[in-house]
Amino acid sequence: MRWRSIGRMLFFTLAISSVAFAKQGLETKVKAVQKYLKENKISGWLLYDFHGNNPVATEFVQPQGMQTRRWYYFIPQSGSAWGLVHRIEQANFKGLYGKFEVYSSWDEQKRKLKEILAGHKEIAMEYSPLNAIPYVSRVDAGTIELLRSFGLKVISSADLVQYFQARWDKEAYLTHKEAVKALMEIKDKAFNLVRDKIRKNQKITEYDLQQFIWNQYKQYNMISDYFPICAVNENAGNPHYEPTKENHQEIKKGDFLLIDIWAKKSQPGSIYGDITWTAYVGEKVPEKFVMIFNIVKEARDAAVKFLKDNWKKKTIYGWQVDDVSRGVIKKAGYADFFTHRTGHSIATEVHGNGVNIDNFETKDERKIIPGVGFSIEPGIYLKNFGVRSEIDVYAGEDGIEVTSLPLQMEIIPLLK
Repeated sequence: MRWRSIGRMLFFTLAISSVAFAKQGLETKVKAVQKYLKENKISGWLLYDFHGNNPVATEFVQPQGMQTRRWYYFIPQSGSAWGLVHRIEQANFKGLYGKFEVYSSWDEQKRKLKEILAGHKEIAMEYSPLNAIPYVSRVDAGTIELLRSFGLKVISSADLVQYFQARWDKEAYLTHKEAVKALMEIKDKAFNLVRDKIRKNQKITEYDLQQFIWNQYKQYNMISDYFPICAVNENAGNPHYEPTKENHQEIKKGDFLLIDIWAKKSQPGSIYGDITWTAYVGEKVPEKFVMIFNIVKEARDAAVKFLKDNWKKKTIYGWQVDDVSRGVIKKAGYADFFTHRTGHSIATEVHGNGVNIDNFETKDERKIIPGVGFSIEPGIYLKNFGVRSEIDVYAGEDGIEVTSLPLQMEIIPLLK
């Protein structure tokens, strides 16, 4: 069903984003899920966890204390929600909304689960056919087999999870904008540091620059899940290169430099910003760098144009945007050197539970729905250098917005 009839009605009327939704009580969340299930003709959503293997389930139910046994929470399209937990851990689910069952033995668990699901033919779980979307593929194969033995068809909860755990509300959007603004300033400070060090003939390494940026996060009250990427020359040709204290290169005049930085405000519910920029440690950028950058830039901008031209007119899927961006690089003859997806979901985690811009690593068939954010970051990675240009995009009430402005339009000559 089109987002215009469901997504816009629910998102902009109810305004329950992933962040706001997480703050709701379980009863409110269940009722919101039931509305979604009814609108999308899904019989029910079965949340299941064992030893924290399914963060989607634990974030939704938020059990307390130790969970060392299997537990289930079933939300039908209508009627009461059901919890099924082990007897020795029922205190950890005190106050669970809906009806409540306990079990001790494996056969009692199986029997009661079958009774709870009786009358249903198709249910959603954190499962992805052929593991196409690993972010949502959380339920083990044996549990899927168990449910199929009940005569149930298990479908993926990917779109459901995206709707309830990947969208931003206005407050979350503002934290993202603050994060991006800070990252842009930090990026400028990082390039200025390199410029000053080179002009003064002082040594600076990739690791030095990385640690400078990391400390800047603290100055801006920002946090990140990992250290930033600072890479020169051939290291920039490795998309996930990691300079360390023991393994790094000095940044010298004539080097090509790439920095990839991501962080969020240090407050609950804040959304990450994630950008990648490139520079040349010299006065005039060599043509070999300019040529590759221009292809990457065209691929980046083609993806944005496709979204802006089409998103309000029809349903757009993550894989389609990847095809547009990748098509530019393929046409230029560098398809084999673009070795990752075009973009990833951005939320309270830098790689969120929403749609990825991907028809390469996976075929992401999730819709780009109102309220989600994601990166666009095509790249070309050659033997002696690699170019990536990463921006952040938000699918908002007014349409597609690039939130990480200004766009990088050319490689920065640091010594000009």
